[in-house]
Amino acid sequence: MSLLSDRITNMSTSATLAMAAKARELRAEGKDIIGLSLGEPDFNTPDFIKDAAIQAVNDNYNSYSPVDGYVELKEAVITKFKRDNNLTYTLPQVVVSTGAKQSLYNIAQVLLNKGDEVILPCPYWVSYSDIVTVAEGVPVEVKTSITTDFKMTASQLEAAITPKTKMLWFSSPCNPSGSLYSKEELEALASVLIKHPNIYVVSDEIYEHINYTDKPHASMAGIDGMFDRTITVNGVSKAFAMTGWRVGFIGAPDWIARACNKMQGQVTSGTNCIAQRAVITALNADPSVVNYMIDEFKTRRDMMLNLLEDLEGFKTNTPEGAFYLFPDVSHFFGKTLRGKTIHNATDFSLYLLEEALVATVTGAAFGNPDCIRISYAASQEQIKEAVKRIKAVLV
Repeated sequence: MSLLSDRITNMSTSATLAMAAKARELRAEGKDIIGLSLGEPDFNTPDFIKDAAIQAVNDNYNSYSPVDGYVELKEAVITKFKRDNNLTYTLPQVVVSTGAKQSLYNIAQVLLNKGDEVILPCPYWVSYSDIVTVAEGVPVEVKTSITTDFKMTASQLEAAITPKTKMLWFSSPCNPSGSLYSKEELEALASVLIKHPNIYVVSDEIYEHINYTDKPHASMAGIDGMFDRTITVNGVSKAFAMTGWRVGFIGAPDWIARACNKMQGQVTSGTNCIAQRAVITALNADPSVVNYMIDEFKTRRDMMLNLLEDLEGFKTNTPEGAFYLFPDVSHFFGKTLRGKTIHNATDFSLYLLEEALVATVTGAAFGNPDCIRISYAASQEQIKEAVKRIKAVLV
């Protein structure tokens, strides 16, 4: 009999973190692993943000911060939403948390009851399903394919809705596919949701600024009729290379924001005070200050697509945002490579780690067992060497 709760026993380990841990183990054994598994920019946090943190230390910011964030930070979040998304939030509608992941957890805990269904277009970010399940909700996966750039259509959404549907969760740009929903595509989804007024939407926009198109970022909360039914989740980890600073935030109807504040008050309380002061400076800056990172990510994306173009069995589309490729590798299923039979994407990902010494992540963790996720948040030299190694073990 297990002494652990059913809750933790039934929870999956994060596949991205598990692969990163396995890669670290192999490095400790002296193996030269190229890590393309984590969604973490390889840039340093910009100096002007670090300077703000240093100033906060010198100004003796060391006390507990307000549960929902410093007023000055919430004001910066409001400014960001208005400037970048044309969304108008007030102070009570903003909650700052320890990363966007905590924001998502808070939302699930305050809105979901046992049996409530949450629609997840596949592929979805690795933690959505387990966060929903821990809140006793029921994840409802809607399959998409590479032929539609891994985006859910309005008809698919309509077909997935039942009397138990409570929420829709999605990210744009998407982790893991890099897919970007246009304003017109969001309007099509909204035309379905308008007919179901009790369904709420989580719009995860953490990769908002990593957009390689000439189309402006579109927010679901900006679509007619959706503002009061959408929780917009964002943060600074990706665009500002601040993953370890752990600051995320939401803009939401005030009754939802108040509930998240209440939940957070009993779990972590306020986010790290020094990190908050630094994020005020980050959000008040013009987003163009990080364009050099976005330009480099686009160069790497194009490089990786070109390098993989002649590799039989890798079916890829062109992601419009984030920093991932999500190739369909089902061509290799049932084949035996170097004495190892590949049954699925998990086998294939492990094969690349063990034989090519390249860490990727199985698409099964994202709700699509035919694909793997490859992060190109790595140097151009590492990308070239990684693809060279992959090619060597697949011929």
